[in-house]
Formats: sequence, C-alpha cells, structure tokens
Amino acid sequence: MNLIGFRTLFAKETMRFFKVYLQTLGAPLITAVLYLLIFAHVLEGRAEAYPGLGYTAFLLPGLIMMSMIQNSFANSSSSLIQSKIVGNLFFVLVTPLSNIEIFLAFTLAAVTRGIVVGLGVYLIGWFFTALPIEHLFLTVAFTVLSTFACAAMGVIAGIWAEKFDQMAGVTNFLITPLSFLSGVFYSIHSLPEFWQKLSRLNPFFYMIDGFRFGFHGTSDVAPSIGLAVLSGWVLVLSAISITLLNSGYKLRD
Repeated sequence: MNLIGFRTLFAKETMRFFKVYLQTLGAPLITAVLYLLIFAHVLEGRAEAYPGLGYTAFLLPGLIMMSMIQNSFANSSSSLIQSKIVGNLFFVLVTPLSNIEIFLAFTLAAVTRGIVVGLGVYLIGWFFTALPIEHLFLTVAFTVLSTFACAAMGVIAGIWAEKFDQMAGVTNFLITPLSFLSGVFYSIHSLPEFWQKLSRLNPFFYMIDGFRFGFHGTSDVAPSIGLAVLSGWVLVLSAISITLLNSGYKLRD
C-alpha cells in the first residue's frame, strides 16, 4: 500500500472541508440546533416515543446520526463532482495510487467530517438534555458503519453525476427523504403496520435505530440486525465504488 500517497490524498480531502468550516461544519450544527429548539420546545412533555424517555433525549441521537450521514455523503460526493467539473481529478487518477487507496482516502475523509459534525451536535445537545452513552461499542460501531456507507454512496453519486444539478437531485430526492423518514423524529412502532414494514426497507432506519440504542438501550429492532444490514451495505457499496473506479466510468472523458 502506498501509505505516503494515501495519507496525502486523505489530508487533502480533510483540509478541503476544514478550510470552509463555516459551510461544512458550522451550517450543519446550526441546522441541528434549530431542530432541537423547535421540536424540543413544541413536543417535550407532549410526546413520548418510549416509556419514561423524554422527547428531547429521544430526538437528539437521531439528529446526531442524521447530521453525520448527510455530511459524510456530502463530503465525498461534492469533492468528486467538483474535481470532475474543474478537471483536477485527472491529477488524482494519474498518481501511483490504487483505486482502493483512492476510494479509502475519499471515504475516510468523509467519515471524518461526519464524525466531527456528530461530535459537535452531541456536545451542543448537552445544553438541552443529559445524554450519557450506555453502550459505547455499539455507538462507535453504528457511527463507523453508517458514515462509511454514506461516504461510499457519495463516491458512487460523485462518479455518476456530471452536473451539480444532478448531484442536487440525488441529495434532495434520495438522501434527504430517506434520512427524514428513518425514525429521526418518531419511533416506527407508532406507525401503521404497512408503514412499519416499508420503513424497514430504508437502510437509514437501521443507522438511526441502532445508534439510538447505543445511548438509551431501546430500539425498534435488535441492534444485531442493524449491524448485519449495515455491514452488508458497506460491502455492497464499497464493491460498487471500487468497480466504478476500476472501469473509469465517467472519470476519463
């Protein structure tokens, strides 16, 4: 493995989002705070997803995970589409890096951004409610698997898209709806049976549900099922991403 080249590309992708921190880090934090201010004020004491669990405590893990998956997807996808349009992706492809190393550099940088945003939302959330972690290993496992899967989705979308409006379409019509309908603001056991079954087809649901279990020890499905689903998604999305990189699909035009 070309460790020097890998570290260089990873550092480049990491520095890219840190340089525009107001957009990449500050904006997601403000968005999460607005959700907390609105929903915590309106529904705290009026809604109860799980017995004995306040709504703000229920909501916060979902907001943390939603922020992480949206930002990990945004980082890898935006980097690739910008590099393709500007034309500097060529300089990455001609480096002595394997496609697996390129894939890992883009995805791990996106995972880093997602985790940084998630930590920020978690720290801010303590001003609203105490949020101790009951199952640290599961919390970390769902964090890594979820952000990696979404980063790999971002790589696929970045390779496929040729224009910014195509990328915006993926974000607005796929990533945002799936994340909002994944149980961030509600527990799926409150839905009719048909919608519960439909929700279980949404991979983002397992990210939110398993991550929430890490904090409260309560979930709609067993964490083992969530880990199995997400592990499968990581393998499938990684294989698709590396296959696209190997083929040069829409990268060598």
